[in-house]
Amino acid sequence: MARSQERDMYESVYRSLRWSVPARFNIAEVCSRRWAQAPNGARRLAVLADGAGVQPRAHSYAELQEDANRLSNALAQLGVQPGDRVAIVLPQRFETAVAHIAVLQMGAVAMPLSTLFGPDALEFRLNDSAAAVAICDDAAIASIQSVRGHCEALHHVIGVGRSASGDAGGGAAALADLDYAAITRAQPARYLPVPTAADDAAVLIYTSGTTGDPKGALIPHRALIGNLTGFICSQNWFGFDPQVSGPLPDLPEPRTPSVFWSPADWSWTGGLMDALLPSLYFGRPIVAWNGRFSAQTAFELLHKYEVTHTFLFPTALKAMMKAYPQPGKLFKLKLQAIMSAGEAVGDAVFHYCEQQLGVTVNEMFGQTEVNYIVGNCALFWPPKAGSMGKGYPGHRVAVIDGAGRECPVDTVGEVAIHRRDVHGDADPIFFLGYWKNDAGTRAKYTGEWCRTGDLATRDADGYLWYQGRADDMFKSAGYRIGPGEIENCLVKHPAVANAAVVPKPDAERGALVKAYVVLTPEARARLGDGATLAADLQRHVKGQLAPYEYPKEIEFIDALPMTTSGKVQRRVLRLQEEERARRAGILPAA
Repeated sequence: MARSQERDMYESVYRSLRWSVPARFNIAEVCSRRWAQAPNGARRLAVLADGAGVQPRAHSYAELQEDANRLSNALAQLGVQPGDRVAIVLPQRFETAVAHIAVLQMGAVAMPLSTLFGPDALEFRLNDSAAAVAICDDAAIASIQSVRGHCEALHHVIGVGRSASGDAGGGAAALADLDYAAITRAQPARYLPVPTAADDAAVLIYTSGTTGDPKGALIPHRALIGNLTGFICSQNWFGFDPQVSGPLPDLPEPRTPSVFWSPADWSWTGGLMDALLPSLYFGRPIVAWNGRFSAQTAFELLHKYEVTHTFLFPTALKAMMKAYPQPGKLFKLKLQAIMSAGEAVGDAVFHYCEQQLGVTVNEMFGQTEVNYIVGNCALFWPPKAGSMGKGYPGHRVAVIDGAGRECPVDTVGEVAIHRRDVHGDADPIFFLGYWKNDAGTRAKYTGEWCRTGDLATRDADGYLWYQGRADDMFKSAGYRIGPGEIENCLVKHPAVANAAVVPKPDAERGALVKAYVVLTPEARARLGDGATLAADLQRHVKGQLAPYEYPKEIEFIDALPMTTSGKVQRRVLRLQEEERARRAGILPAA
């Protein structure tokens, strides 16, 4: 397709969409109740539960809604009111979906928390949110109980049992105040939902942040509507014709069977708002895998459940690429679409997905406050390897300077989204603000532009190219360095599983380019002193990038520091380098 035709198609799709946001809207209504009440509600599959030590079981939409009704009634008896925060500290499992539907249909606020959080992280979030109830299983019960005495607002802890069906007994069910199975079994399976406004708060998600305490982003019910165009585009319309404009009362069956799976934790935006809830909105089954990620597990799940649509962050795709260069020889895959986000995908992974998985990966970009606003859609604007894509229909996205002016083509600036779309209509994707942090909310905006803190350029065709977080960029000998391109180059080397690039303070240049490298198991086994491999990696980068970009120093480590949402924490490595420089006298003492 000619570039002019591509632009015309993109413009046609982009400008034809008009938001339709009803005054009354509830996520639980459109994600569960309407499917449960359909004639095939008892047969339509919602959640396919599986995992280590779990008996695989398929749960219908009717079952999801009935269990949610019972939990809503139980929570109401515990005193939960509209607007109250309920912490959901659960991994991927059926009860997690039940808990979200139950809380949302009450008009209360669901607060997903990762089971990987330690006591300090949980205590801060539980106290900051003044959560009244926490629902957890074995993975988090010990940590929650250890901080319980310091959380004055936390009146009840509900423990979910070990079995896939949440049966009573054992683990968290015995250690918590209340047994999930016992309190829900005692309640009726009917519940009258609270009629919420589209602007009412639905979810409170704490951002991982790079400095200071995490901030709680308050997400309204209407934000799910704002998510839909990104989900449909990144999933190649998820089996539907491109006719979405706001919440749909009825949806056609997909042209082919659709099954969604992602390792993305349902406790963060990428798992909850980009996987679980959109899949349920479209009435499709989603696989709930309760277990640790591995490349082998990923391919086994894709094969076992005949997964057609998936969200795999770049870290996962890199691991899969290194472990299974030719997965088709071992696994039967039925993938139709892959979306990826969290870090730059890079052309090495991009081409692997095309050549070995048979899918053009749709890279996307967003953040907790506004979710995904930029991305690719292979059907309508063919992805360019390494690009972030274009602004999704319904979202007015630009690259702006410090004063809020749009930057010229190929000029580095900050990615931002305007409160209103190209038609002048209010964009429903925006968060309500930071919880108890008005100053932080105001700082997020320059006029009507919501700033993301991520740097990019826009090319002449409208594609955005990620340059890194504003605080990840650095200068070396006067050259401006972005880590993403160097990391992508390193990962192309067969010995490298993953890499992170940070500045190392230097008295002469200000900073040197330093790479932290995670090797493949095979390369690690024959590493020796590492000097030969380090020199080989330096030559590898020199041969593909500018001379000033190659890493002057390489340190091999077992694993990179990661956030719970799968992003590399370069800041941890940068601070480590600064502390080393202070001890060496290169930087003054803090």
